[in-house]
Parts: sequence; C-alpha cells; structure tokens
Amino acid sequence: MTIPDELIGGEPGSVSSATGRPLTKRGEATRRRLLEAAEVVFAEQGYHEASIVKITERAGIGLGTFYLYFDSKQSIFEALVIDLNRRVRHSMSEAMAGASSRLEAERAGFTGFFHFTAEHPALYRVVREAEFVSPETLRLHYTRIVEGYEAGLSAAQTAGDVDRALDPEVTAWALMGMGELIGMRFLLWERDAQGKPPSVLDPKVFDDMMRFIDNALAPRREQGGKP
Repeated sequence: MTIPDELIGGEPGSVSSATGRPLTKRGEATRRRLLEAAEVVFAEQGYHEASIVKITERAGIGLGTFYLYFDSKQSIFEALVIDLNRRVRHSMSEAMAGASSRLEAERAGFTGFFHFTAEHPALYRVVREAEFVSPETLRLHYTRIVEGYEAGLSAAQTAGDVDRALDPEVTAWALMGMGELIGMRFLLWERDAQGKPPSVLDPKVFDDMMRFIDNALAPRREQGGKP
C-alpha cells in the first residue's frame, strides 16, 4: 500500500485524498470535522468496530460528503495518524522554542508531548492499531519524530550540550520510547478516586524522568579533563 503524497508532505487538508483536488477553506473545515470525529470514534471503538457511518454521524456530515474527502475507512484512519503526528510534533516544537540548552529543550519538549497526550489520549490507541491496519503509516509516524529528534541531538553534541559518545539515532529512539511508556502508565492508565484520568502528568513523575534523562545525556569528561 502506497501512502498518498498529500498525507506525507505539505499542509494537511489542502488536497482531498479522494479526488486529488485542492480544498477550499470550507472544504478544509469539513475535512477537519471528519478527522476530529474519526479521532473519537477510532479511540472509543477501535478500527474494526468503527465505521464511516459512525464517523459521519458524529461529525454531522452526510455520508456522500465523506467520499469527497476520503475514499475508505482506511484512508481516513491513515490521514488521522498523520494528522495526530503533525499536531504532537507541533506541540513539542512550540514548547521547545527559545530553550537555551538541549537539556532545557528536552524538558520543554516532553512537557509539550505530555500536554498533547493528556488532551488526545486517542493518539495511543490509534497508533497501536496502525501496526496492524497500516504498518507503513505507523513507521512514518515514528520516523518523522525520530528524524527531527536525531538532528537536534546531533547539533547539541556539536555544541557540547550532550555526551558525544551517544549514538543520536539510538538515543532518539530510547527517549521517544521512554516518553511514550511514561505517558501510557501515568496519563492513559492513571485514574483518580472518581475514575477520571489526570489532565497533567504528576510533577514528581516528570521530575524523576527528567533527572534520568539529564544524567543520561549530560556530557562526560574524558581522561585529561576534556568533555
């Protein structure tokens, strides 16, 4: 299965994945409503129980209109994975803007990630199901995050902010995996006395994780005293 170009690059919503034609502002708004409805339906019911009818009913959009934007349930699912990926990366990048060091950027970036995760728990279920529904889209989701992460770590090593002995690619995957599992355990699974999930990550959990990351990334001094 080949992922359509409009789902890989450019502004999402600018082109219909069903017709290949550019969308008007009104069309982009309709597409956004469908994606928002799909996020809820796929998260609550899973891919196999979800249906185009359930998505259009939640969006308040006619069934025929759906096919102006997507040609199948799988196509809107794949578009949703890419859309969630774009938005979580934006949340992280926005939070990291202005950081004065890589360790400060890590703290800010994870703050942005956990904020997004708390608001969009569908990210976890949708991405997990992508392993079976659309493996290529799953791979794209992770590699797009890692590529930017790896570049940032490499630049930080050059600047002396991060231990130069670390492999940037391995480190990026390790940090991403840590953030994903911490979010799963302490945001997705956590419940208060009323059975409600937390709106933010427990500050102590966050500080413990960041202490671990700071110790892992901090430059080491080699023999002779040079970092």
